[in-house]
Amino acid sequence: QLQLVESGGGLVQPGGSLRLSCAASGFTLDYYAIGWFRQAPGKEREGVSCISRSGGSTRYVDSVKGRFTISRDNAKNTVYLQMNSLKPEDTAVYYCVAVADVQGLCIMTLTRGSWGQGTQVTVSS
Repeated sequence: QLQLVESGGGLVQPGGSLRLSCAASGFTLDYYAIGWFRQAPGKEREGVSCISRSGGSTRYVDSVKGRFTISRDNAKNTVYLQMNSLKPEDTAVYYCVAVADVQGLCIMTLTRGSWGQGTQVTVSS
């Protein structure tokens, strides 16, 4: 079963940065496109960003473009989400999950595997 583990969340002031990590256990991550999602209290889970299997294609939701960067290090079997210029509205539990890769493009609406525990990101002064 495709199970990923998120880490790196925490409490940060507005304008600060965090780097989230998504690690795979028991399988090779580079076979899969990976997506980052988040769920704020009282809101539905939303796709934030995804990266293709090769890393050559990435996608971002409009609200994080220019502030978040997704990357992967297949040698470390890990995908990262660098989050800069954080805003209070970025506060949420962040999850990573495998998503479909169609002709080199990651598709956030097609998730695969199970959801992990997530990592809490809180942006507050």
